[in-house]
Amino acid sequence: MFEKLKGIEERFIKIEQLLSDPAVINDQKKYQEYLKEHGELNKVVPVFREYESALAELEEARELLKDDDPDIRDMAKEEVPELESRIEVLEKDLNVLLMPKDPRDGKNVILEIRAGTGGEESGIFAGDLFRMYARFAESKNWSMEIIDKNNSAAGGFKEVVSLVKGKGAYSELKYESGTHRVQRVPETETQGRVHTSAVTVAVLPEAEDVDIDINPADLKIDVFRASGPGGQSVNTTDSAVRITHIPTGVTATCQDEKSQHKNRAKAMNVLSSRILDAKIQEEEARRAADRKGQVGTGDRSGRIRTYNFPQGRMTDHRIGLTLYRLDHIMEGDIQEIIDALRTQAQADALKEMG
Repeated sequence: MFEKLKGIEERFIKIEQLLSDPAVINDQKKYQEYLKEHGELNKVVPVFREYESALAELEEARELLKDDDPDIRDMAKEEVPELESRIEVLEKDLNVLLMPKDPRDGKNVILEIRAGTGGEESGIFAGDLFRMYARFAESKNWSMEIIDKNNSAAGGFKEVVSLVKGKGAYSELKYESGTHRVQRVPETETQGRVHTSAVTVAVLPEAEDVDIDINPADLKIDVFRASGPGGQSVNTTDSAVRITHIPTGVTATCQDEKSQHKNRAKAMNVLSSRILDAKIQEEEARRAADRKGQVGTGDRSGRIRTYNFPQGRMTDHRIGLTLYRLDHIMEGDIQEIIDALRTQAQADALKEMG
């Protein structure tokens, strides 16, 4: 690991020199490429340098344990365990930083939320989850754009599909896929009984042209009039678009825009992302036996989280995390949950790597 880190540091120094080279500065494409690489290396190099410094201090402190002066020996005895502990933490940090990166982490996200069991209450909670993610996206300075939605009569959504654009959107949201369960007294409940409902969430990395190749001959495209709540027509032209990928049966619909052209582009984006996601799920399934019980983005059928309103409690069942601040969570304050999931996933990956 040490040799690999020295190589990274040497590359970092070389990149710094290149970024001050007039020839590179005048070539904006090269300059941006080097700037991006510099940003990635800059996450590792300062930690490595701190690690090197701590190793040197530890070696010096161990030498001082042999000193003739008892006061110096006592001081060294205190320093040695502190430095050893610090080095252990830095080694763990470096191991995480050197882990292979998920190439999809920087992608935008197609976020799909669907009402499940629980009737109208499930649709209302689907709306609550959409609002939670919208608030979280806002806190990250991401944009969130609805692509398609099917409103629920009692409020909320039967289904809502949106595009979340922003730096690291997939890396932050990828562990949100799964069944979200809610326990609360519905507004329609007259006897004050707590009901249990469920909503499914799917987080798909937005597909790009380089990720997947779709033959236009494999597509069936239908156009129809967009409709609002209750099936009423909200458009006098056939602007809504449904695209079906014939080989896989995957479909995508968009009726949010008044322009058929825009709806078609958005539907195609969702379709490509769903096909890409299906491939990712196949890969995850092949690895499932080796990763059983680990936090991952693969198994979406399982219940991942419970939101208990009477107790003000949120429990993530994958990592046993329970927080008693449900009101803040529903307002989009979910960073602590995401960080805990990421930490566990990193620990699982390191264990898998041996």
